[in-house]
Amino acid sequence: MKKKVEIHFITYIILLIGTIIMIAPFLWMVLTSLKTVSEATQMNPFSIFPSAFRTEAYKSVLSKMNFAKLYWNTLVLIVGRVACAVLTATMAGYAFGRLEFPGKKIAFSLVLFQMMVPAQIFIIPQYLMVSKLNMLNTGFALIFPGLVTAFGTFLLRQNFMGLPRELEEASILDGCNIGQTFFYIMLPLAKSAVVALGIFTAVFAYKDLMWPLVVNTDQATIPLSAALAKLQGQFVADYPELMAASMLAFIPMVIVYILFQKQFIEGIATSGGKL
Repeated sequence: MKKKVEIHFITYIILLIGTIIMIAPFLWMVLTSLKTVSEATQMNPFSIFPSAFRTEAYKSVLSKMNFAKLYWNTLVLIVGRVACAVLTATMAGYAFGRLEFPGKKIAFSLVLFQMMVPAQIFIIPQYLMVSKLNMLNTGFALIFPGLVTAFGTFLLRQNFMGLPRELEEASILDGCNIGQTFFYIMLPLAKSAVVALGIFTAVFAYKDLMWPLVVNTDQATIPLSAALAKLQGQFVADYPELMAASMLAFIPMVIVYILFQKQFIEGIATSGGKL
């Protein structure tokens, strides 16, 4: 009994240390946003708390940046990519997982190849495509790389492959065609995988930085990630303002997590993935 208590105690200590390590950067961000520039850049490692809690950094970034517009652009980016990912990945995943057609193996090999190479390789051709469509500095430009998703296709294919074949056979006997079988029988059974895909896509879209910086140079069309990056100066940076802007950008995702906490946990646990 004593040994079991000791094991539990050690386990809790380790978990507590891990929690502190994970929370420390967030607390550092909050405290830095309440400091002056001199306090934020001094070399004293023991100067953790500000001499006085100031909100000037928040007032400054709110006056410099149109957060209402930034939130809207980020919402367009996330919703657009999630909708496109779910629409294309569910249909492609079902086709690769349950149907037989010429060139299926070659086509799926191309999907796997896209997952194996860095996403940065596709930036130039994607930029040229958006430019030829005259869609630079638009919401469509932000969504464009997420019109299709190799990861989502693979995730849904694996999920559909795990469903019993008897379900499709029964639906065919009831007179359903392929489309009806997909929409009314198979898709509802893949709900957990679809939720997981939506979660991953939303998080990846929220923190996407390089593509918005490349394709949208207009201040009125950039999302939060690109706006925060532009606060960082080439030679000098106002760290309290940068941390204050990061806090304001952080709030929407916290609200989303609180509202959809159950779906987040179920989706990630079901998919076996991590963010």
